[in-house]
Amino acid sequence: MQKQKNGKITQIVSVVIDVKFDEDFTPSLYNALKIKDGERVVTLEVEQLLGGGLVRTIAMSTTDGLKRGMEVTDTLAPISVPVGKDSLGRIFNVLGEPIDNQGPVKADHMSPIHRLAPSLTEQSSTAEVLETGIKVVDLIAPFAKGGKVAAFGGAGTGKTVIMQELIRNIAEEHSGHSVFAGVGERTREGNDLYHEMKDSCVLKNTTMVFGQMNEPPGSRLRVALTGLT
Repeated sequence: MQKQKNGKITQIVSVVIDVKFDEDFTPSLYNALKIKDGERVVTLEVEQLLGGGLVRTIAMSTTDGLKRGMEVTDTLAPISVPVGKDSLGRIFNVLGEPIDNQGPVKADHMSPIHRLAPSLTEQSSTAEVLETGIKVVDLIAPFAKGGKVAAFGGAGTGKTVIMQELIRNIAEEHSGHSVFAGVGERTREGNDLYHEMKDSCVLKNTTMVFGQMNEPPGSRLRVALTGLT
């Protein structure tokens, strides 16, 4: 059975990799595939079913060193990441692997990044305002609980400062938790944000997920879903 869910690389174009499986054991869309290359493991995600057991995937890390004919294993599930209180105060990559040099995460539950949206019965039917603690925001542009808000601005205009203040207020005034997903963030900015949050003692109530601008497109593509999970 192990052999039946294994495939072979047939083509590599940058981070896009085609893999051939037995037609009867073609992976499902969004399944995570693993390639063992020496001591490292490269994770792929199935994005397209080309027919005849051939699938097109995107790599979540660099494809340097990979070649045609290498064996690929289907994990039979999407990318899954640790969730729960054990993830608070930690920094993760798109695969849910800790990147803060604080050791492994002892999470009791792993959740897939691809899943159905909450049903209508699970969502609140009443409109409530989320008090941010920032008076000008609460007066001019109040945030709705469960809603979406976008902040547009050039470099150095204070977008990250507002987010930090929101995270602090959520933690201290509402006893809540926050998730910060950095999609295409500069490594320097992510490092500065981490230390500022650590110094202000709100890191313990926050989980941070980064797909930095130096990482492959696949990582930046899916890191937002990792944060939502």
